[in-house]
Amino acid sequence: MDRTMAHIGDLISEMLAQYGVELVFGMPGGQTTALHDGISRRTDRIRHVLMRDERNAAYAADAYARLTGKPGVCDVTVGPGANLLSAGFLEALNASIPMVGIIGELPLDWLTLKEKGIASQGFDQLKFFQSISKNAWLVPSVTALPEIIRTAFRTAVAPRPGPVAIIIPHDIFDAEWDEDVLKPVVDERSIHIPYLRSVPVASEIDKALGLIAKAKRPALVCGGGVHGSDAAEDVTAFADRFNGLVVTSLSGKGSVPETKDYAAGILNPLGSWAAIELIKEADLVIWCGSKASQNTAMNWTLPLPEQATIVIDSDPLEHGRTFRPTVSLFGDVRETIKLLAAGLRPGENAEWKARIAAVKAEGEAAKQLEIASEEIPLSPPRIMEAVGRRLGEDDIVVSDASFSAGWIGGYIPARKPGRNFLYARGQGGLGYSVPGAIGAAATRPEARVVTVSGDGAFSYTIGELATQLQQNQRVVNIVLNNGRLGWIQLWQQLYFGNVQSALLETQSARPGFAAASAGLGLLGIYVETPDQIEAALDQAFAYDGPSVVEFRINDLATPIHSFKRRLKEGGQVRPRPGTVYKLRDWKISPEL
Repeated sequence: MDRTMAHIGDLISEMLAQYGVELVFGMPGGQTTALHDGISRRTDRIRHVLMRDERNAAYAADAYARLTGKPGVCDVTVGPGANLLSAGFLEALNASIPMVGIIGELPLDWLTLKEKGIASQGFDQLKFFQSISKNAWLVPSVTALPEIIRTAFRTAVAPRPGPVAIIIPHDIFDAEWDEDVLKPVVDERSIHIPYLRSVPVASEIDKALGLIAKAKRPALVCGGGVHGSDAAEDVTAFADRFNGLVVTSLSGKGSVPETKDYAAGILNPLGSWAAIELIKEADLVIWCGSKASQNTAMNWTLPLPEQATIVIDSDPLEHGRTFRPTVSLFGDVRETIKLLAAGLRPGENAEWKARIAAVKAEGEAAKQLEIASEEIPLSPPRIMEAVGRRLGEDDIVVSDASFSAGWIGGYIPARKPGRNFLYARGQGGLGYSVPGAIGAAATRPEARVVTVSGDGAFSYTIGELATQLQQNQRVVNIVLNNGRLGWIQLWQQLYFGNVQSALLETQSARPGFAAASAGLGLLGIYVETPDQIEAALDQAFAYDGPSVVEFRINDLATPIHSFKRRLKEGGQVRPRPGTVYKLRDWKISPEL
């Protein structure tokens, strides 16, 4: 094909650029080369970020979407490239993150040759992506493509946001584009979430305000929906006058500054002890953009049967999933919280404010003892506190799964409203932080990006450090190396009395992540004593490029409060044979 001839890759690239997409993350293949050719002709508006692994393209696009509010776009080729997107798509689906995947496909005429890879790399991609996304489309013709792209973007950003897949056959990708016949018209409402904003009916707002006015110990639980609605500043303004407790989910961190007197941190088994204790004393709990998931609802023990509840959510199916709210406010979080703020007439609640201060002080005293630890191997709280002191208000922290989420959540405070902390909590899968940082750093190149992961999670995506280097990104990668899968080790020890399969190293085989990173061309620093922490972090934060700081930590360190208690008691708790794990009874929240 004559390179100057317009093709369907040009059409797709033009529509992406018109939708405001500046970055596409992925890995090319023969079937998708037209897309890359189209992007290369529009580098003043859109560019491609080459990843080392297709699954990481979805994670990078996810981080882009969380920080911009625009759909993150990733591209992969047919077959092995496509199936590697599953982890990132499921993360985005469960976390309500808008994403558009552009997937290569075999030519349309080869439909019957997909089975069992008769045609190389073929499988039923449409059925596969329909099971892990909001929707997926196989493009049947050149003429249908522009409308499918418009539908895909609208679907990705509409409540509830999520990932979608556009599967494009090779022969359609390579077809000519007649610009006079196919016009790249876009729907500007689909450029950014939320697609449309709605408000609850006035009578329900009045009921909610009545509950708040009567409450003696009100609490606000903020979830990722606060950030999805770009509502953090409005939620903070509401909380300043609310005279109650405010806690967040991990994904909701930054809904309010955690330096506020009323903020008690993250409500999660690996979150804030004060949040866990105080939420049980509330008489009214407002679930704001939070789906009351297993961890935020503390294994669905929350809300308590005696607690009145208000739910604010733009997804109607969240109003009654695990409990029936006293009042349902079905609408956009930002617009709803504005209506509540306008009519807010809360009581003084002096006793409740004093109780919040007392419990927070008790929790802070315990944290300071952990931060001051001189133990070797190192204490993660000491490391996290040192990292937090070096962060600017606009810097970004990307958490991996497992204990890293708790170390960040409990020991690095959010100092301003907004989404500066990225957590992979939709699936909670290992390996998010390094590729997530690539998306974050590409989106906000002026910010310092910090990742925190354990050695297990870091092992998943160490190859993407080469991408950070190639992109010359200012990323500090913190590796908390305990030589094992920490959560699994403690679970096996506490519940079975037998650590079976959690060890990642032995005396004869100890992977060196700082050394490996240096071999890839990054700054690599290894730290094993408390007196080395400050200098190592100073060097990494001053470095004009990506770095890896590997800390040797205590293998029994855990942010999970129930694990801490059991370790102190020296006991082990085994489930009884035949134990049945069931969902707590669905309940109806009372009036106050």
